[in-house]
Amino acid sequence: MLMKILVIEDDRQAASYLAKGLKEAGHVVDVANDGKEGLFLAGAEHYDVMIVDRMLPGRDGLSLVQVLRAAGNDTPVLFLSALGSVDDRVKGLKAGGDDYLTKPFAFSELLARIEVLVRRRGAAQPQTRLVVGDLELDLLSRNVKRAGKPIDLLPREFSLLEYLMRNAGSVVTRTMMLENVWDYHFDPQTNVIDVHIARLRQKIDKDFPTALIHTVRGAGYSLRTAEA
Repeated sequence: MLMKILVIEDDRQAASYLAKGLKEAGHVVDVANDGKEGLFLAGAEHYDVMIVDRMLPGRDGLSLVQVLRAAGNDTPVLFLSALGSVDDRVKGLKAGGDDYLTKPFAFSELLARIEVLVRRRGAAQPQTRLVVGDLELDLLSRNVKRAGKPIDLLPREFSLLEYLMRNAGSVVTRTMMLENVWDYHFDPQTNVIDVHIARLRQKIDKDFPTALIHTVRGAGYSLRTAEA
């Protein structure tokens, strides 16, 4: 897993050791030797993880992370510190740190910890917005727009559109829609799908120059752009 990492460490020998080891592990590394430079880089670049020493000149590690969190920066932070008491670790976590490693440490443990932080961050951020062409669906607000125009959908229409968008470009059969949108595990000889697809087309496609919902004869339906 290639990562872009920011190391904020005022001990130049320690910073060099960290950077060398991380680069040898295949990662891209930037180094800042004081809190002010670290804060600048953290705000100016995107990083997968930051390794922050607690005791820094210019701005200490705790306040640096607090400023980043207040600004909405949620990049995972691993604190490094010679201060290893329970109270010190708690302060680091309360300041916005995601993990805390006490010096001296084994480099293999540091690598393992930052990999866990990045994996955890990815797993904790489920997809909340689906986009196909100029069609947008927001899973949190349950808003749907096409070319910026709001589209009002009934709950079942929303669920059907979500399923089609999650499978954009693929053929979705009647059985798949019945099982995943209606939770039917058989076809009860109902026209419920035809009715809902017709309603979606009226709302999603009718007033727009290109259709997104396509019938695949003998198979089902596919939601895709003209280029797909």
